[in-house]
Amino acid sequence: MRIGMLGGTFDPVHLGHLRSAVEVREALKLDRLHMIPAPQPPLRDTPQVSPEQRFELLRLGISDTPGVVADDRELRREGPSYSVDTLAELRQAYGDSASLVMIIGFDAFLRLAKWHKANQIFSLAHLVVIARPGYNARWPEELRELVGNREVDSVDELMRSPNGNVLTLALPSMMAISATYIRERLEKGKSVRYLLPEAVEEAILRHGFYHSGE
Repeated sequence: MRIGMLGGTFDPVHLGHLRSAVEVREALKLDRLHMIPAPQPPLRDTPQVSPEQRFELLRLGISDTPGVVADDRELRREGPSYSVDTLAELRQAYGDSASLVMIIGFDAFLRLAKWHKANQIFSLAHLVVIARPGYNARWPEELRELVGNREVDSVDELMRSPNGNVLTLALPSMMAISATYIRERLEKGKSVRYLLPEAVEEAILRHGFYHSGE
């Protein structure tokens, strides 16, 4: 099997997140892609909307999209939620022979060497880095040391083993939608139509999420 993990704050989930999920699943030929909300986003204040509410919005957004699942395992875990722990859980669930892939954006990848137990990630999974068009920042030296000779050039090469490789992938759409921009518009009572799935927009407006209340 080919299994993907796509984590994020999803505050709120929007069409950019969801289109990327569909495209990365197609590109990697994944049997299943787990979209996993983080309970507390790093380097940010606690969101106005609770982790459980963000998960429910994610579930509504995914709806019946084939092969994509909303996964709340990090919300059910006690203490800090680290990607390496989530990968270990998925590896245990799917077995040693499954190809397990963690998908992250290029900005997050540049900080990978500072992650909790970063050196253990490759013993559990592959890493697929979503490229940003026109953005080619220099890798920090500690990241180059961490990745070593793990880079591969194709999905076929990536999937020849269950874990341990790194592939940079450019997605076709790369929709430039920002959750921050959506929150700002909602706070001001402005339209977010066509930025979010209709069911997510309806739930946000119905519950008054992200509204300043003024």
